[in-house]
Amino acid sequence: MYTIIAIIAFLLILIIANVRIVSQSNAYVIERIGTYNSTWGTGIHVKLPFLDQIAARVTLKEQVADFAPQPVITKDNVTMMIDTVIFMQITDPKLYAYGVINPLNAIENLATTTLRNIIGELELDETLTSRDMINNRMRIVLDEATDPWGIKVNRVEVKNITPPKSIQEAMEKQMRAERERRESILKAEGEKQSAILVAEGQKASAILRAEAEKAAIILQAEAAKEAAIRQAEGEAQAILNVQKATADGLNMLKSVNADDPLIKLKSLEALQKVADGQATKIIIPSEIQNLAGLVTGITELVRK
Repeated sequence: MYTIIAIIAFLLILIIANVRIVSQSNAYVIERIGTYNSTWGTGIHVKLPFLDQIAARVTLKEQVADFAPQPVITKDNVTMMIDTVIFMQITDPKLYAYGVINPLNAIENLATTTLRNIIGELELDETLTSRDMINNRMRIVLDEATDPWGIKVNRVEVKNITPPKSIQEAMEKQMRAERERRESILKAEGEKQSAILVAEGQKASAILRAEAEKAAIILQAEAAKEAAIRQAEGEAQAILNVQKATADGLNMLKSVNADDPLIKLKSLEALQKVADGQATKIIIPSEIQNLAGLVTGITELVRK
């Protein structure tokens, strides 16, 4: 009786000892009698006692491998230190377990040789400005090389590029000179723009001044024209008034039946008014001369 209980207890302990729970994003590689048997995914699994064993516990999460800086030589014989970071993920636990010994060390060596091959084709300036190209080429090469190992290389980043100290000093001098050159260019551009604005302002001012003078001349001409028109209209009105007065005088003489002696007398009065001027010669009609003689004779008889 006790023996049966002991056997049952032993079997329960043995079964419990061989139960495994695989958590999320993990996988177990199982060998049976030293040969690959299966890959356990997420869930509860039971292995055969003394026959099955867990060959590898693999995480399926994306991993980050940050390798130490590596010395590389550029095409123009400049030695620099480059630090890279690799983002990878295990896609096949079986290949990862049986593909290569120490996969991370293999990837590090592969990344170093690949990086040296790529940088050896580039000059210093190209290396400093071609990070995206270096990243893409390294990712393609590493992804193809690690595919038989069950590893997927998702991304490669060049974290840091450190040129020699002498090169850094030369680059700083070059950058300083470039900044000074840009500053001089910007200053010259500013002075040029300022001169252009001043010239445009003077031009606009001269145009406005000329337009104002032109407008003033036009206004003066219009005013003079208006004054001349008004003066001509006044003179014309004066002539019309004189003509009207003359016509009224003739009509008056005609209405009173003025005789010839009276007309001659009026002519003499008009002649007297003309003689009051500065004229040195006066042509007197013969009728007025006779009338003048008659008037003189009458005057003399009155004096006697």
